[in-house]
Amino acid sequence: MDVGPVTVPDILERKISGKKITALTAYDYSFAKLLDATEIDIILVGDSLGMVSLGHENTLAVTLEKMIDHTQAVKRGAIRALVVGDMPFMSYQVSVEQAVTNAGRLIQEGGASAIKLEGGTFMADRVQAIVHAGIPVIGHIGLTPQSVNQFGGYKVQGKNYFDSQKIRQDANDLQNAGIFALVMEGIPGELAEEITAKLKVPTIGIGAGNKCDGQILVLHDLLGLNQNFVPKFVKQYAQLADNLKNAVSEYILEVRAESFPGQEHTYRSKKGQLKQVND
Repeated sequence: MDVGPVTVPDILERKISGKKITALTAYDYSFAKLLDATEIDIILVGDSLGMVSLGHENTLAVTLEKMIDHTQAVKRGAIRALVVGDMPFMSYQVSVEQAVTNAGRLIQEGGASAIKLEGGTFMADRVQAIVHAGIPVIGHIGLTPQSVNQFGGYKVQGKNYFDSQKIRQDANDLQNAGIFALVMEGIPGELAEEITAKLKVPTIGIGAGNKCDGQILVLHDLLGLNQNFVPKFVKQYAQLADNLKNAVSEYILEVRAESFPGQEHTYRSKKGQLKQVND
């Protein structure tokens, strides 16, 4: 295992070394601690927690306060991996000042080592100001979930010439603004490959083919814990939802049959200690 902790310069160096960046989401202490025991490079406290952990239909209901709480929990479990906090909807869109202030809160209160925000050219001034404040930034372009209403759903972006040109420009402008890495989501693989080859900062793909400098997935999707729609780009490396349900069903049966708890799970008093003592 690599000797940690993973730093922003370590991630930038991957563009030169060619060693792929690995990233996953986590939203709590327990999962963060498990991930940190592997060689994972980046743990993203994603605003996808709104859907995965809180049951919302999209990410738009997630507040900055919730992101700070979950980032704190993840940071307590992650010692080695680079912890990145997601900037939630309307925490940076209003103004440059708002963006810098709220990014600072994710670092100062949440304990993140870097932040991620969605948007391309229109967000470049926010990115530049945040970076100038000493906060490392990961950009996020393509299918940006906070724009779900504008897109009319979770649809692949950049499939025609005009849209692909916009994504190219977004990537270039964010690099010029000072990002240290770029998440590209839901775009054609050949477009992601082209952008990756041109940028000096590493790219991290999700639904963007295998030619990016790294990959990220939602942990619950990878583990087969998501019982809803599974996107085309997700590979389920385990089926823990089935394992969990089977374990709980077995527990229910044993409790009803009084086979759990067994003698090995039961505390005992010293002989005679619980008998009533007569005066």
